[in-house]
Amino acid sequence: MGFGSARWRALPLCLALVALQAFLPACAAAPKTYIVQMAASEMPSSFDFHHEWYASTVKSVSSVQLQGEEDDPYARRIVYNYETAFHGFAARLDEDEAERMAEADGVVTVLPETVLQLHTTRSPDFLGIGPEISDSIWSAGLADHDVVVGVLDTGIWPESPSFSDKGLGPVPAKWKGLCQTGRGFTTANCNRKVIGARIFYNGYEASSGPINETTELKSPRDQDGHGTHTAATAAGAPVPDANLFGYARGVARGMAPRARVAAYKVCWAGGCFSSDILAAVDRAVADGVDVLSISLGGGSSPYYHDSLAIASFAAMQMGVFVACSGGNAGPDPISLTNLSPWITTVGASTMDRDFPATVTLGNGANITGVSLYKGRRNLSSQEQYPLVYMGGNSSIPDPRSLCLDGTLQPQEVVGKIVICDRGISPRVQKGQVVKNAGGMGMILANTPANGEELVADSHLLPAVAVGESEGIAAKKYSKTAPKPTATLSFDGTKLGIRPSPVVAAFSSRGPNFLTLEILKPDVIAPGVNILAAWSGDASPSSLSTDRRRVGFNILSGTSMSCPHVAGVAALIKASHPDWSPAKIKSALMTTAYVHDNTYRSLKDAATGKASTPFDHGAGHIHPLRALNPGLVYDIGQDDYLEFLCVENLTPMQLRAFTKNSSKTCKHTFSSPGDLNYPAISAVFAEQPSAALTVRRTVTNVGPPSSTYHVKVSEFKGADIVVEPSTLHFTSSNQQLTYKVTMTTKAAQKTPEFGALSWSDGIHIVRSPLVLTWLPPM
Repeated sequence: MGFGSARWRALPLCLALVALQAFLPACAAAPKTYIVQMAASEMPSSFDFHHEWYASTVKSVSSVQLQGEEDDPYARRIVYNYETAFHGFAARLDEDEAERMAEADGVVTVLPETVLQLHTTRSPDFLGIGPEISDSIWSAGLADHDVVVGVLDTGIWPESPSFSDKGLGPVPAKWKGLCQTGRGFTTANCNRKVIGARIFYNGYEASSGPINETTELKSPRDQDGHGTHTAATAAGAPVPDANLFGYARGVARGMAPRARVAAYKVCWAGGCFSSDILAAVDRAVADGVDVLSISLGGGSSPYYHDSLAIASFAAMQMGVFVACSGGNAGPDPISLTNLSPWITTVGASTMDRDFPATVTLGNGANITGVSLYKGRRNLSSQEQYPLVYMGGNSSIPDPRSLCLDGTLQPQEVVGKIVICDRGISPRVQKGQVVKNAGGMGMILANTPANGEELVADSHLLPAVAVGESEGIAAKKYSKTAPKPTATLSFDGTKLGIRPSPVVAAFSSRGPNFLTLEILKPDVIAPGVNILAAWSGDASPSSLSTDRRRVGFNILSGTSMSCPHVAGVAALIKASHPDWSPAKIKSALMTTAYVHDNTYRSLKDAATGKASTPFDHGAGHIHPLRALNPGLVYDIGQDDYLEFLCVENLTPMQLRAFTKNSSKTCKHTFSSPGDLNYPAISAVFAEQPSAALTVRRTVTNVGPPSSTYHVKVSEFKGADIVVEPSTLHFTSSNQQLTYKVTMTTKAAQKTPEFGALSWSDGIHIVRSPLVLTWLPPM
């Protein structure tokens, strides 16, 4: 039968479908979850409660009139009511209903549901906050300043010794949270350490159907491990002799070991849904958390269209410090998530600890890599084993070279060490594929996307991860030697690695494409090979085929760096309970350092070259200095609103943040760069460019009487003048303003990086300074 004949026979069917579609308009699009922000002050007087108003609003836009025995069948379509950090609700709507909802009275904005993903011991000592330091911060004199860290993640494994409440006093009187029960979790699982635990799943179930309770616990209990790890990193109690299979042995201790923990489970097997995350932030602020650690992300949207940005803005208004992971999409530029200036966006770095392993090739060459392998099957260092690489010489990826499921044939790999390229599938899973095919071991080779960065894993067979250049050498040897062989050996834990820290290759990068004048990330913190508590329900590799169970695990990601910053923020909050979130953020940024332990500039693991503020932000956190920064840059909610005004938000979009229609722009800012941010990122948009001037105001939090002198980097492209060049303070909390004038002398094709620092001889208050010349249109 020819194509023409088939086409004409199909015509009646097409016409029938068109006719049917005309009679079934409501079936055109299935309902989805939308987050609806309401102007709470505009609730009509005919309603006694907001939730009644919300149900009525849903009814007013509904495409189908519902009948039901309950008082209001439209309330069934509402997934959540939000009351604290966000005013509004989440509801199931079709596209037409969502469009009508956006026009309804009292509606500020309508946001579609989005799915976010997780950004997935030694670190306290590496950061200089050993037990003697943290104990002194949490001295008896600070007992009234109990700090609560809220962690939005996969839940918590409360039996971990990292959550022991030994030595802690009563639950803070201010705390309004609770311990939500469920399968495998009772009120007895909370204590004076874990003082709150809640779950949020309505959004997940509305979009994905009921949670399978035969495999997943509908309770705060963590079956994944990620949430337990992040909570312990931020605020875990000291645990002696913590280790993973003997690796990284020592005392595991969170950044703020005497802080309280509240776990908000928002992530399930199918992801982390924005309506659930918003409900958790809303509840956490009402519960009374002081710090929020959110190791989640899912791309970046305009501020007014980002539910997490809106909710974290409200948290900031309530005095809550919010730390978020920047993402693991590096080293690509413009890959950051969580870009709002009121959020502290955290990138990842290495520490001075590593887990070396060695590949010895048959030609005598030694290749250094890393591994956390500890199993019954070991290769003899005195014996060589056949080596094979299934890829070709082409640059096109080969499923066999990636060791994907079902690609390795036993007859080709039995008894051999297999070289597998990194990418597509999880690193440890590649080893499982090799093992299932009868391989003896694996060399996991980085690709150009990973460069020379090495991430250690608890492999299921003898395996060593190597950098890109070493991987190329091993593959070349395997293809050119008549009978290529190799063996693998494992060297345990090594401290004092140089250089360190180094910016992790996977850490997402700036610049901030939403607002070039706001430098992101803000800081970097340890995020590579971090040891912390783990779930008793999860294997160290997170593979279902892995039957091993451990009390501690080693993970990498900006998910790990974020709770480091949240924990240090808790330390600062305990020491300075009256500080705003902006002051805490300023202290972290202006005391950060930009050199490694060889006294050279921080390096980028992806390139081996010096990193820039687009990679490391203000630098690597230095907790001790952050406790006593000398000067801070404070920002209030009105300043942030003025920032949003120059971002050209419409009055309706601005209401997503004001929640009150009477708030209007005062037009005190001429550009986003006027925000009193601890970093300065100047953008020359016109060519030839006029001089740019920004102003900053610093608050004295050091000695009442002090004098600071300025020092600024020299730039090829511009002259920088700071006025005044000296700041004289005569009292505590005194504020002084300075201006920075930048005049182009030779526009540069790429951004220039430097710094502006104030010093009184004791404190150095450093701000990164970035100059960008936009090309002429």
